[in-house]
Amino acid sequence: MLPICCFVFTATMSEGDSIGESVHGKPSVVYRFFTRLGQIYQSWLDKSTPYTAVRWIVTLGLSFIYMIRVYLLQGWYIVTYALGIYHLNLFIAFLSPKVDPSLMEDSDDGPSLPTRQNEEFRPFIRRLPEFKFWHSATKGILVAMACTFFEAFNVPVFWPILVMYFIMLFCITMKRQIKHMIKYRYIPFTHGKRKYKGKEDVGKTFAS
Repeated sequence: MLPICCFVFTATMSEGDSIGESVHGKPSVVYRFFTRLGQIYQSWLDKSTPYTAVRWIVTLGLSFIYMIRVYLLQGWYIVTYALGIYHLNLFIAFLSPKVDPSLMEDSDDGPSLPTRQNEEFRPFIRRLPEFKFWHSATKGILVAMACTFFEAFNVPVFWPILVMYFIMLFCITMKRQIKHMIKYRYIPFTHGKRKYKGKEDVGKTFAS
């Protein structure tokens, strides 16, 4: 009798352990909620990819709303300055090639940027693609706007100094980028592949 009871007890414990593992093995409600939320967010991002103009109009609208809010509140200038520096870094990465030409100057391996007009067409590959540029810029505006709801980020500062320093930094950075473009002879925009037309009389037959 005792061995039978031990066997039943062991089987019951094993079944209970398996049930407990199946219960605890399931993801939590919070995890499933955020996973589903991330899937919906990514789905909307994928749908917005072809609408370049609409995306940037929305981003410019958010920027305008943010600037009006900062103007009315008369504060959070340090947050605005940080947002400007962040957008400047994104813009420079958007204008820069994915592979720095200076690293390939003395090497014959790998593709290079075209240096003459009659060379084979090579599309400009950016370090920061347009969609990621837009996505990061929009998220930066939303984060900056969220910061304006917290007084802890309203650091007192003399804002004309920040404006002058940002203008100076922008001019120096763009001057360096333009010099880099001139030195390695590339344009950060692709206008499309050149098309060649054949002779108009190709395919005509001549009567004997």
